[in-house]
Amino acid sequence: MPSLRRATPADASLLAGIAERAYGGYVARIGRRPAPMDTDYDLAVMRDEVWVAVLDDAVAGFVVLRPGDDDLLLENVAVDPPFQGRGIGRMLLDFTEQRALSLDLDGVLLYTNVTMTENQALYENRGFVEIKRVQEEGLGRIYYRKRWRTRGTRMPNT
Repeated sequence: MPSLRRATPADASLLAGIAERAYGGYVARIGRRPAPMDTDYDLAVMRDEVWVAVLDDAVAGFVVLRPGDDDLLLENVAVDPPFQGRGIGRMLLDFTEQRALSLDLDGVLLYTNVTMTENQALYENRGFVEIKRVQEEGLGRIYYRKRWRTRGTRMPNT
């Protein structure tokens, strides 16, 4: 079973390599490199919440999270292809939802490229709802949200 831990600066090059391998198959479909392939992972580890899944002493996947006022933005989730199909992606998505709850946020927000139809089906099957389609940075993106409450319904801290 994989374990989770916060990423450290020493993980940044590993994350870049995983993103390169995990997203490489989409280059031809999108017509350019997906944004996660060019992310500055040194900066992400310092600025965002980056968590890694470790399996057999190897970083098998990761998630980049950015807390907002109401939702937790799932900026990126990737699993290294040799580790795909072992439930690591599901575990990272489950963790993302648990993290949002632990931060007392209303839900999880994410986006995917319009050509990544496999991701769309996955997110919809997990209860995410499409909220908008936009063109950003020259890419067609679909935003999804999964909410368990709406603004103003938080319980007061006791």
